[in-house]
Amino acid sequence: MTDVPTTPDVQGPLILLSLGAGALLEYLPPVAGAAHDATEPRRLRIGYIDEAQRHLLDAPFTGPERERLVRFGYDVVDVDLRKSGFEEALACVDAFYVSGGDTFALMSGLRRSGADKVIAERVRAGTPYVGLSAGAVAAGPDVEPAALMDDPGLGLDLADFRGLGLTDTVVIPHADGQLPPYPTELIDRTLNEYGDRFTLLPLYDDQALIVDAAGSRVVPSAEPAV
Repeated sequence: MTDVPTTPDVQGPLILLSLGAGALLEYLPPVAGAAHDATEPRRLRIGYIDEAQRHLLDAPFTGPERERLVRFGYDVVDVDLRKSGFEEALACVDAFYVSGGDTFALMSGLRRSGADKVIAERVRAGTPYVGLSAGAVAAGPDVEPAALMDDPGLGLDLADFRGLGLTDTVVIPHADGQLPPYPTELIDRTLNEYGDRFTLLPLYDDQALIVDAAGSRVVPSAEPAV
């Protein structure tokens, strides 16, 4: 476990993943505890926001990301930011899960719908936030450091590249270079290009950044055998 020089700005907690989701089960178990009117423990309702994938729905990684949450035992609630009434869906879940995909497409959708403000307010009030890859980057103060890894052209309607501002650190996912689209050379270019202006955290695919009342730290997050 590695401490990170980040000032938490939330009650959260934040569970920021690169790829492996072992830390998710440890820090946000799918069973929320016994309900008042039931004898069985209640499954945690997690709002699944896939705005980062809307232009990639045929990509092979999009379906399995959601299916993994179901397999883990969460009660997955799909939240479509392009439809009216998404605020009600956000209001009825126990936690937010913001998927991987393109960071700029994600921020464009969050800003356009106003969900960025709703999510940030809820997280600061104590709702857990889980972000994977693009969803992890978006939790930080600015998403510009993702410009070499994703497509800024998908965020042309953004007046700036502000993130959700839930942490002072910008996560750089897939930093071990194991995924072909993100070789170590690209990670190094990103760190060199943006490291002087932002607090960057290279995150391996078997790691997660946890931000909670105990502070900010990198923990193991290998894919569990579930």
